Amino acid sequence: MPASAWERRYCYVRVNMPWRRLLKDRPVRRRVQGVDLVLPWGHRLPDFARLRPSYGQNLVELARALAQRAAPAAGPMQVLDIGANVGDSAKQILAAVDARALCVEGDPYWARYLHRNLDHDGRATIEEALLTPDDTPRSSATPVRAGGTTHFVEAEEPGSLPMVSVRALRDAHPDFRALRLVKSDTDGFDTQLVPAVAQAWSDAGPVLFFEFDPVLTRTVAGVDPMTVWTRLADLGYTRLAVWDNTGDPLGQLSMEEAPRESLFLEPRPAHLGYDFWDVAVCRETDPDARAAFDALMPREYDATGGIAARRTVRSG
Repeated sequence: MPASAWERRYCYVRVNMPWRRLLKDRPVRRRVQGVDLVLPWGHRLPDFARLRPSYGQNLVELARALAQRAAPAAGPMQVLDIGANVGDSAKQILAAVDARALCVEGDPYWARYLHRNLDHDGRATIEEALLTPDDTPRSSATPVRAGGTTHFVEAEEPGSLPMVSVRALRDAHPDFRALRLVKSDTDGFDTQLVPAVAQAWSDAGPVLFFEFDPVLTRTVAGVDPMTVWTRLADLGYTRLAVWDNTGDPLGQLSMEEAPRESLFLEPRPAHLGYDFWDVAVCRETDPDARAAFDALMPREYDATGGIAARRTVRSG
């Protein structure tokens, strides 16, 4: 259920406490959504999780639903976490299912915490690199950080880790050739990276989970976000499961419906209580993934996501 007005005010106060803002880089230990994490005090994940317990759990539930339908002889589920940050997603997945995770992080600041949270777990492999969709030479990139996340901008002085293409990443990690689930959270660059990953691992046909924020994609990455649907369709992806960015399910869409329905996100529909989509896509030839989607959300898509309940809470 949506957070109450009082809960939202409480969260705002916690995030903006003067001493917390002043000491935002101080490492702290927090138990967040069932796992123990070391993260900087200024990171907003604990506050988001307190405000919305469903925050980020759609990915964990998807991993669990896929693992439940895997053949017993398949072995640990292979997961690729792009934009791994402090390792919260990977750590929650590893706590929930029998899995191995390849975690990619391009910001040295977050990579330090990623190591602190996952180096002790032999099921996690960490790649310190800024992932690129292809081998095209690119200018240096520097990180811009805010509230626990990072996006990258071109700069003369590099501030990111070395750049690695998606194809080079696959070649460097042949033990992840049977990739089952991909998570991408790269603040605007997901629509470029996700099709590249799908192409590189086309023989495995993994389920792809990513943020679809067309406003951020246009302003930060400077590309047309709508091309992602055609590119994924060309790679055989036909079905979408859609959540709002707070983790509430909105329903399912066919790939043919996605371009039309996603126009709804520009401008951001903040009046409905959310700003963008979390999306999972699968191939028509992947019955286990389609069954997982059906187990997690209704077949019918409703963009309002229970707007009546949201408005009732907002007016309370």
